[in-house]
Amino acid sequence: MPPNIIPAIMAGGRGTRLWPLSRATAAKQFLKLTGEETLFQATLERVSDSTIYEAPLVITNEEFRFLVAEQARELGATLSSIVLEPVPRNTAAAVAVAAVIVARQFGNDAFLFVLPSDHAISADDVYRSCLRSACLAASDGKLVTFGIQPSGPATGYGYIECGTDLGNGAHAVERFVEKPSREKASALLECGNYYWNSGMFLFQVGRVIAELEEHAPDVLMAAQAAVDGSTIDADFLRLSLEDFSKAPSISIDYALMEKTENAAVVPSHFSWSDLGSWDAVWKIEEQDLDGNVIKGNATVHNTRNSLVMSRTTHLAVQGLDGMAVIASEDAVFVGRLEEAHEIGNLVKRLAADKNTAHLTESHPTFLRPWGGYTTILNGDHFQVRRLFVHPGKMLTLQKHLHRSEHWVCVKGAAEVTIDDKVSILHENQSIYTARGAVHRLGNPGKIMLEMIEIQTGSYLGEDDIVRVFGEFGQT
Repeated sequence: MPPNIIPAIMAGGRGTRLWPLSRATAAKQFLKLTGEETLFQATLERVSDSTIYEAPLVITNEEFRFLVAEQARELGATLSSIVLEPVPRNTAAAVAVAAVIVARQFGNDAFLFVLPSDHAISADDVYRSCLRSACLAASDGKLVTFGIQPSGPATGYGYIECGTDLGNGAHAVERFVEKPSREKASALLECGNYYWNSGMFLFQVGRVIAELEEHAPDVLMAAQAAVDGSTIDADFLRLSLEDFSKAPSISIDYALMEKTENAAVVPSHFSWSDLGSWDAVWKIEEQDLDGNVIKGNATVHNTRNSLVMSRTTHLAVQGLDGMAVIASEDAVFVGRLEEAHEIGNLVKRLAADKNTAHLTESHPTFLRPWGGYTTILNGDHFQVRRLFVHPGKMLTLQKHLHRSEHWVCVKGAAEVTIDDKVSILHENQSIYTARGAVHRLGNPGKIMLEMIEIQTGSYLGEDDIVRVFGEFGQT
């Protein structure tokens, strides 16, 4: 492998294709879907070999910034930068920003490896061989994408037609094909030289910047200005809102790859899934003798070829075949696995109804850099939450103008500051914070702190917080 392969991980996408677990503020890349790590963490591990890769940069948004930082910290992964997009502008602007940053830090000959954060990939010898082929093609001035060997006539991916053999495992791109109908997808597979568009790219930054200047100058100019006007905030690089907003919202495929004469594809036969539907999750997971994948609190009987997952509520499933049954804290989805890709239509109906729109936006559980909280019960002028605080972490020093809070320690030890008094709470002990009192909660111990918080007052909104000082600048 050549030196200076710099991964640029795209981690700002939102989506609801894995509803009810994935929502607008709970993107799938930060969920644990296949094992003990999130997809984002698995992506970080895939590029962790320092003999091949430099420290990756991550491009995300304001809302996900602490998730990125905390999940990287959990792995002990070093990031070169966490770049915050002030507004969504699709992948062309993100790639352009990454190219500008990498060129300034490593020079025009560095290799930029663009990869999504929400794919499941086996980084085996076949994968490394494909990466080596991509580097060789990029060294010859090609803009390289990775084409995945189709396993069936999928309609959820774009396709790439292979052209002239360039040697070393790469081919010229003959053409890109939009997401086809099932009939057209079947016809493409019969041709034998079509591959799924993976959304992974590799190029030398000097080349991609030159090509953007030729084919998408408005994207490049906005990216350069946004980086020039960026500010550093702790571990985050905040792009200029005014400049980044001028970038057109367009994918790197449309802006560049379909226009350039130097597009190349490496046909790739490594294990890959974008986990874009519950059917894809079922296929990639290990199935029992009845073809079932069961995760979390669930019991199944006389059930086959099904995916049953629960975060909290115990699911008892009987007599199903080819079904997905997915339970989050506040919603349950039941549908046929073969129709799982159509869940977007259901989510749109939920989002259009004011009574159910909240189910598509956020979970009752909110993650924060110090831990998080789950809303258990809402009522008139009261709210009950479960707080969890990581060892050594602390919330901001704050006060509320419209509510008081009662805390009960149920696990671990809590350090509670109320005005000028500091107390230590142990399990089964409680404390009261009056409206207007300056207070803070911390975990001085070595295990997770869990608290039950009861809020009472005339207004319980999250904006009823006056922050005094905090480790992270916000709760």
